[in-house]
Amino acid sequence: MQKLKNKNLWLNILRGVILIVVIALTVYLILIRDKIQELQAYGYPGIFLFSVLANATILIPLPGVILTSAMGAVFKPVWVAVASGAGAALGELSGYLAGFSGRAIIENSERYQKMLGWMKRYGDLTILVLAFIPNPLFDLAGIVAGVLKMPIWKFLLLCIIGKILKMMLFAYLGVGILTLFQ
Repeated sequence: MQKLKNKNLWLNILRGVILIVVIALTVYLILIRDKIQELQAYGYPGIFLFSVLANATILIPLPGVILTSAMGAVFKPVWVAVASGAGAALGELSGYLAGFSGRAIIENSERYQKMLGWMKRYGDLTILVLAFIPNPLFDLAGIVAGVLKMPIWKFLLLCIIGKILKMMLFAYLGVGILTLFQ
């Protein structure tokens, strides 16, 4: 019995540390958002890193899709979409980890309860659709996925598919906008 209490104590401490790190990362990324945009000079790896950082914030979005549109006009749109979509999916792990660690903080929220209902009703489709649609609710979906202990590989796979498809639209939108001005 004592061993179980110690295990739960360490798990709660780990969850608290993860939540603090995610919150600190969000604040830090907001403070250096101007510097993050300089990553575009590094091509596809820069686009990937920018997308990781832009999506690592929780509930306060950074404009990742704007960079994707701009870079779609400069580089090959398909590879811009893959780089930014994969980076965005990886960055969304911050919401998943926040859900894993901070369940008690949000579980009384009305939005949380709605998202929980969607996840229970529609399951994986919720992650896929919300990853595709530009919206601030995706962080909440990631948090709920973490709370529900969705396997991390499944969360990432659905997120990567949705994010790459979304970024593909924005990359080709950038190409279309550039074409209008030529």
